[in-house]
Amino acid sequence: MYAKQYEIALPADYDMGIIRRRVAERGHALDDRAGLGLKAYLLQESPNQYAPFYLWRDPGRMAEFLVGGGGFENIVRDFGRPVVRHWTGLAFQPGPARDRTPRHASRLVTPVGADAAAAVEEALAGLSATARGAGVHSAALALDPHHWQLVRFVLGEHDGEATERYEVLHLSAPELGALRVGRQW
Repeated sequence: MYAKQYEIALPADYDMGIIRRRVAERGHALDDRAGLGLKAYLLQESPNQYAPFYLWRDPGRMAEFLVGGGGFENIVRDFGRPVVRHWTGLAFQPGPARDRTPRHASRLVTPVGADAAAAVEEALAGLSATARGAGVHSAALALDPHHWQLVRFVLGEHDGEATERYEVLHLSAPELGALRVGRQW
């Protein structure tokens, strides 16, 4: 599993209805994308930001999406080329609300201390507890080994503990059921 997210910062006076319409009209384009576990079309209105989050099953398909004419060129054409954050997947957990469409998403970024193994074990335990929560669709944990940060991403009916909170406009989940559950190694 491989996680990625890009954040498109928009001006304070930007009509966010444009993003809502864009997702309503085009969001279905990835509903059957091979290699994609899920794409959450995310929006923040303070500050204005469009920030899709992906869990890929197949990194080759992710590369095709980014540079092989697989769809990312539309983002580049319309908004310029954003920085794409990416993380190595450590764990994935479906939650009790996995059959419902999530309304909210949260991202919690935490630094990895000197004892990386202990930090990961603690984060894995926290992910399992979070995923069991009422209203949770799914939760993922990933690692940025460049900055030594962990990212916990949660989809659900409520926004939880987070450094970032989002509204989910659409969820494409063509291979959600095929994402490996639990620890990825």
